[in-house]
Amino acid sequence: MMEPLETGVVGIVAVFGLLVLRMPIAYALMLVGFAGTAYLSSPAAALPMMPRTLFGVSSFYAYTVIPLFVAMGCFAEQVGMIRNIYDAFDKWFRKLPGGLAITTIGASAGFAAVSGSSVATAAAIGTCALPEMRKFGYSPKLATGSIAAGGTLGWLIPPSVGFIIFAMLTEQSVGKLLIAGIVPGLLLAVAYISIIILWVKINPSLARPAEGEVGWREKLLSLKKIWSALVAFILVVGGMYLGFFTPTEAASVGATILFLVYIVRGKMTFASLNEALRKTVQISVMILLLVAGANMFSFFLALSTLPMVVSQWVESLSVSPYLIIFVVSVLYLFMGCFLDGVSIMVMTMPVIYPVIISLNFDPIWFGVIVMLMMEAGLITPPMGLNVFAVAGVAKDVPLQEIFRGIAPFLLSILFVAFLVTVFPNLTLFLPNMMMK
Repeated sequence: MMEPLETGVVGIVAVFGLLVLRMPIAYALMLVGFAGTAYLSSPAAALPMMPRTLFGVSSFYAYTVIPLFVAMGCFAEQVGMIRNIYDAFDKWFRKLPGGLAITTIGASAGFAAVSGSSVATAAAIGTCALPEMRKFGYSPKLATGSIAAGGTLGWLIPPSVGFIIFAMLTEQSVGKLLIAGIVPGLLLAVAYISIIILWVKINPSLARPAEGEVGWREKLLSLKKIWSALVAFILVVGGMYLGFFTPTEAASVGATILFLVYIVRGKMTFASLNEALRKTVQISVMILLLVAGANMFSFFLALSTLPMVVSQWVESLSVSPYLIIFVVSVLYLFMGCFLDGVSIMVMTMPVIYPVIISLNFDPIWFGVIVMLMMEAGLITPPMGLNVFAVAGVAKDVPLQEIFRGIAPFLLSILFVAFLVTVFPNLTLFLPNMMMK
């Protein structure tokens, strides 16, 4: 009979084996969690675990924030907010060097603020931005690179599904994590914009200047089209920051605002509403199943004592804690090349999070590091998911050309991650002020 520790290691290997066999990760985690618990305790103890966990996750009040934030993104998509956000940023930034690529970054940040999804942001913005940049003779690598990179803002700027999942898995404050992503998200957007301006200044052939002047009246009028997104973002983030709303209440306010805009603008039809609600349910159920699977797997790993043993071993190493952070960051970067962020977190947090806590790192700060590295993985060869999302829009652009285009933006993410590591208050000062 295997020792508990050995059983834990076998369980982790079994999960990866099931993933290779293309079993959905939620089911792989549930199956291994159930089998491992039955082996280490008894089948009688394991049998009620699955229904109890599924019911607990689906009925837990704090988890209602997920479908509400997902609904915000789905309603925004049906309203046509993506096009409105892109048009508004175009009016303000098109005359800058690489103005349409800058517009793409700005629009991605704006849409990320109501959708919370990186891959969805890249795909959605790509449908608007790519034809415009092609019309003005933008290099394919700059055009596709800026679209893929812009999508990485989706898990930093609130509402972020990634931070919500991290909060669930680590029992941290959803509100503090969402607020913690604001400054790094804005820093990353500024870094992207700076890269574009510098790149086009060095090589003007990458982007032909846009024609025509845009007056101040036209610029200000363009903001009318995105007032609902601005109001939703300010109420959601400002309400949480000032303590007026819990994260669930803030999400419900944002979803209600966008639903009312959906009705008032005459966009709502039975077919479009059905599509928005279908996508909301589909995405929410997928996430909640992953969380349920992670809970079952975490219970099994706790029985195996593996997380405790790993934490004690790391504490015994005579190396800098920041070297451990570096190794963990590289792990998340590598995994982000192949898997979506939610799957990565539910697989790794049961083992890695206790190690981070044992090293006395701030969990909110660590959450931002995790998001940055997983977002970097989304645009890292050979399997960056954002790159494949853009490739689906730009079918005539070779993958290697898109990867060439995202290289400067990948360096920007790593630079921002370095800044956040060296200066933790870039992440922590806003969440720390929430309680004052």
